[in-house]
This record gives sequence, C-alpha cells and structure tokens, in this order.
Amino acid sequence: MAEQRTMTIPSLDDTDRQLLALLRDDARMPVVTLAKKLRLARATVQNRLARLEREGTIVGYTVKLKPGAEAHRIPAIMCIAVEGNQAAEVRRALAGHPNVVALHSTNGRWDLVAELRADSLEAFEKVLGAIRQTAGIANTETSILLATYKL
Repeated sequence: MAEQRTMTIPSLDDTDRQLLALLRDDARMPVVTLAKKLRLARATVQNRLARLEREGTIVGYTVKLKPGAEAHRIPAIMCIAVEGNQAAEVRRALAGHPNVVALHSTNGRWDLVAELRADSLEAFEKVLGAIRQTAGIANTETSILLATYKL
C-alpha cells in the first residue's frame, strides 16, 4: 500500500509572503527591523511569526554559508531508486547520515535525491558504498557537482 499524507496548506497573504522573503534573506533579522521594513507594528510581526511557526509554515531557522566557505567539502547529488514501498524506511535511514545535507522526494525515474558532501574522493567512495548498502535502496546514480551558477 502506498504511503499517503494529508497536507494542510496554510493560507498566506502578501504580508506573510513579504515577511518570509525577508527571513529567507536574513533569518536573524530582528523583529524591530522586520516591522520597519514591512511598515507594521512590532507586535503584529511577532504575532505573525508565532502563527507561521505554530502552523508549521516556518519549521526552523538556518545558517546560509557563502559559496566556497566549505571549499574543502565536495558536493554531489545522488539519485536513488527505492525498492517497493520502502521510501519511508530509506528516508529515516538517511535522515541522520552526516554526509547527507538534504533529501528530496521526486517523481519520475528516481524516488529520492540526496545532496551529499564529503571531504575527499576517498571519503566519497566510503559514503557511497555505505549508502548503497541501505536496506530498501534498489539503485543509485551519483554526480559530483563541479560548479554552481546562480541564475
């Protein structure tokens, strides 16, 4: 039986979208600064943030690194085909892996796409071997990312 999830999509207005855009640029921006940029009262911004967090629209805050900040870490994309309906088990197995930076479900030929990082090609060989041994993985294809271009 295929895994199904019911997802409730919260209703966002233009102010919510502007607030989220500001936070995407700088998640550490103080509420007072957000309020000034949005031309709203500080309490209004604070309440919107609390609501967006409570509804699950905002699930966390993160750090963005400048390109090259982790120049010693080699980036790659691994496309993963999952056996049968074992996607949830594979996701759980890879979720805590130290070399898996992000994990995406997809449609088409591959079920999952993992963003990977490793310190060397030798380390990559070990990481790839370990991931390929994960129960439920039928097939993988990995590409090392040589350059990233912003469009």
